Amino acid sequence: QFILATIPSLKRLRISSIDSIEIDPKLMDLLCHESRLMPHLHLSLQSGDNMILKRMKRRHSREDSIKFCSILKKFRPEITFSADIIAGFPTETEEMFKNTISIIDKCKIDKIHVFPYSARLGTPASKMPQIPKSEIDKRASKLRELSNKKVKKHLKTKIGSVQKVLIEGNAKGFTEDYSRVSFQEGPNI
Repeated sequence: QFILATIPSLKRLRISSIDSIEIDPKLMDLLCHESRLMPHLHLSLQSGDNMILKRMKRRHSREDSIKFCSILKKFRPEITFSADIIAGFPTETEEMFKNTISIIDKCKIDKIHVFPYSARLGTPASKMPQIPKSEIDKRASKLRELSNKKVKKHLKTKIGSVQKVLIEGNAKGFTEDYSRVSFQEGPNI
């Protein structure tokens, strides 16, 4: 709020990674109504299963994330979400993994940043029952495949549309909803 109020000429402001539980009412109001805040948020989701979230010591629940995304979609239907997901966290059952798959649809996530779990010595998670690496790889692959489908589906909705693009050099940039754009440079660019 301070940045937007202090710099009224600022045309666009992008929030990077966000945890829904950290959003206070003022920021939620801005996210819902301030057009200078870009319509894309990257969620620090990690999992869609409450027990796994608890074991990760995350402060948000599955329901918190779904509610957050639902409210934002209601006020800003154009908003898109990407999310970090850890595949194969210790003790994750097939049912828990299915909860993660289902939250991707419930939150209308368009892109998934997949991180296969790897143990770090000395962490509480490294002392929990581990998932076999082959299963972690299988789950990570399934999430990447789902992400590719979601990205393609989202990009198909942009075909033929006119978008504002923030050019970041080398004939590349990002739309307001954080879709990557490549183009050929010409004499008018």
